[in-house]
Formats: sequence, C-alpha cells, structure tokens
Amino acid sequence: MVGLAVGVILLAGLAAPGQWGTLLAQGSKTPPATAEGTQESRIGPLAFEGGYPTDATVAKLYDEMDFQRATQAYMWAIPIVSFAKWQEQQEKVFGQEDGDLVLTVSVREKMGILTPNDTTPYLIGYVNLERTGPLVIQYPKGLTAGGLLDMWQRPITDMGLSGPDKGEGGKYLVVPPGQKAPKDVEGYRVFESPTNNIFHAFRVLTTDSKEAEVLKSSYQAYPYAKRDNPRKTRIIPAEGKKWYAWPGTGLEFWQLVSKMLNEEPVHERDRMMVAMLKPLGIEKGKKFEPDARQMRILEQAAVVGEAMARANTYAKRQKEAKIWADTQWKHVILLEADQETKYHTALDERSAYFYEAVTLSAGMTRPTPGVGQAYMGIQKDKDGQWLQGGNHYTLRVPPNAPAKQFWALTLYDTETRSFIDTKHDIAGLDSRKDLVKNADGSVDLYIGPEAPKGKEKNWIPTAPGRGWFGMFRLYAPTEAYFDRSWKLPDLVRGK
Repeated sequence: MVGLAVGVILLAGLAAPGQWGTLLAQGSKTPPATAEGTQESRIGPLAFEGGYPTDATVAKLYDEMDFQRATQAYMWAIPIVSFAKWQEQQEKVFGQEDGDLVLTVSVREKMGILTPNDTTPYLIGYVNLERTGPLVIQYPKGLTAGGLLDMWQRPITDMGLSGPDKGEGGKYLVVPPGQKAPKDVEGYRVFESPTNNIFHAFRVLTTDSKEAEVLKSSYQAYPYAKRDNPRKTRIIPAEGKKWYAWPGTGLEFWQLVSKMLNEEPVHERDRMMVAMLKPLGIEKGKKFEPDARQMRILEQAAVVGEAMARANTYAKRQKEAKIWADTQWKHVILLEADQETKYHTALDERSAYFYEAVTLSAGMTRPTPGVGQAYMGIQKDKDGQWLQGGNHYTLRVPPNAPAKQFWALTLYDTETRSFIDTKHDIAGLDSRKDLVKNADGSVDLYIGPEAPKGKEKNWIPTAPGRGWFGMFRLYAPTEAYFDRSWKLPDLVRGK
C-alpha cells in the first residue's frame, strides 16, 4: 500500500524533498486512488475502471513509456552513433576503404569533426573487422602518437610514444571480438577489440617535413590473411571535400543505432537498454522498419533527447564539474577512458563528453603532471550569460600558464560542435603564435565578430546569431594546474 501511495504522488509530481517522511507515514492509511475514475498526472488524466486502465489510458501510457525509453536511449547511444556517422562520411565522401587514412590539416578540412584542435594534422580511418578478419597495423618508428578505439570510443591500445612500443614502432594485431589470435602469429602485439568496427589514427609529431612524409607512408594496416601481399594503405587528403561527422536529428540517428546494433555484439552493460529499444522497432537481427507510431515517437524523442544532451553538456550539474568555485570554467571530461566507475557506467558524463567531442584516451584523463592534456570548457561569461557570436569578449590568460608544451584556446559552434564557420578560417589561438603580451607576461585574447583595432593578432572571430563555447587546452599540464595555484579568469563581455 505504501508503494502504491508514493507512486501515485510521484506520478502527480507533488512530492517535495521535505515531505517524504510524512508521505510514508500516511501511506498505510491512503486507499488506492486509481480504482475508479480519473487520476491526474504529469502526462494528463489517467482513467481507470475497476482498477484497470482504460484502453485510451493504456495507449497513452505505452506511448509515454516508449518515449521516455527513447530519450534515454538517445543519451546512451551518443558515442557509438557519433563514430558510426564519422565512419559513414569517411567511406562515402572520401572513398576510404579498410586500412586507409584520411588526412585533415586546415581549419576548413577539419570543419566536419567534433571539437578538433586547429594545431595538429589528423590521420584517421575506420576498419570493419568482420570484413578483414584479424588486422595487422605496421606502426612506424619515430615521433608519433597513435591509437585504436572501439566503436563506443573506448581505448583498445595506444601506439607510438604513448603505446607499448614507446616510439620504437612494430607490428600490432587486432582480433575481432570473441576470436583468438592465429596460432602461427609471432612478433605481434595482440589486442582483442570489443567491437567489429574500430577507429585507428595517428599523428606525426616531428617538425621535419621529410621525416613526416616517411612516417606517414610507413604506416600500414591490412588483413593478417593477406600479410604476404598486403594492399598498401592510402593517405587520402580531405582537401576540397565538404563533410560533417555529427549525426543528423530525427530518424537518421535511429537508423545508425539500428545499423550498429546489427553490426556489433551486445555487451553485458547494454542488455537492458537494448531491451528498451525493441518496442521502438529497433531490434538486433532485424531491419529498421518502424511503423507510424514508432516513427512519431522516435522523431519526437530525438528532438528531446538532443535537447537533454545539450543541457547535460553545456550546463553540467555535477558538483565536481567546476574547476574553480568562483568561475564559469568546467571540466570537459568527467570520466575515465574506459567509461566505468566502481558501481556503474558513467552514463551522464559519457553522454556529455561525446555529445560535444570525439575520442578519449588515458592521456586525456590521467591526472599526472607533465603528461597528456587538460581540457577546460566555457559556455558562459563572467555574468553567467551564454556566450553569443554577436558579442565581444576579452579573456586574460595569466602569465606562467601551467603547460610544459603549450596552451590553446579554441572556439566551437554550439549546434555543430565544430569550428565556427567564418570567412577568416581562424578557429583559435595558442601560445606558440606571435601574440601580443602584456608587461607582466599575461595575454589578452579578444573574441567577437570584429577584430579590435591594433589587436588583430590576439583576435578569434565569431559569427553573429550563433552561440559558441570554448575549450582551453593545456598540453602536458604541470602541477600548478592540478593544485589550482594557477587560475584562469572568466570571459568579460565588452570591447
């Protein structure tokens, strides 16, 4: 009886935090309110006959149940759908085949990637292990950083300087899920992928252009079965191609969910969510053919699901998100690379990060001074107002920024989560550029639709009518960042 009474009150949305003791005490005295007549709820009136929901109420409740499940499935699926869309674009726009890499260098070429940096060329590809079988990656020796991720954007292994080869190169063998390495394999570093599709990428870190070309041409990815006569990996320039890797709204999102569900194994942590997708017409082993009711619910859920994702990303509610208590700066990443905690999968934290960004590695989450990167996000100015492209802002970067390598501020469009599209093709500024410094070593950065006169070197353009957010990156952050003795102030509005 207590459970029913509390459930009715919850349904009606009436319970305040301080009322629970009273409600529970009264529960045993409260008769079922739904035996006859109508019960008010947050989804409208619910009608009952002899305790049974009427046909109209049954239909309403199933619609609501499926809608709620779909919105949560949207949040759950963001990492894998994001990668699926990127893979689709690489194959359709660039003609990438298994083993190939697409090279993006300029701001314009990277415009399709979620929150890329504007400082480093990317070499990125996708492979379907169901097509290739065990995959060989012949990794070059030298100044590089690379890695493999599964389709949930979890690391399989780093390669290069941060990987087990420590920059010495060598052969890696990636085995499809549930398979064992071939018996005759020797001299390979072997890893099993949790998914059939995988992401592989590497960056050339040397500044010597000739050496860089040798390193790029030395990277090879090919099926183990064809190791005696492998197909050469192509490096495909992205130059001149318009593309985007963020999923569309509406049914396109769910089509990609269905595609991935049919191509990938269902992991234990996801079984309950996969069960929730079944009444929505998304089921493993079946085509995506929703009926009119399912289609309507999925389309509505995509709208609300993405709105929830934006709130979850741009207005993080976790107390630990704040970097400094009295500023607007928040941690971009609130999860470990494996996306797990002691008792649960980091659902909200995972959804928040992968809505605005792609790829995650241990180096991005490791709290070790002098190693990896630190990511700070900003969406509001000092007065707590959302950042808008028609306004002008100033950010003063204090002297002695805690980065062994360099710092960078990059701006992104809130809707595309990629670079702001302006005629200037300037996405950000970093400490390696020829910036004008103040006498104390601090740097004033100017953000807005027009460059302040005489301060063009320190200016990042925005687009009127478009909201934007920023990421401040520290490459190889030092102790002063981790102990908070160095502090980044808020953005101040005004020229």
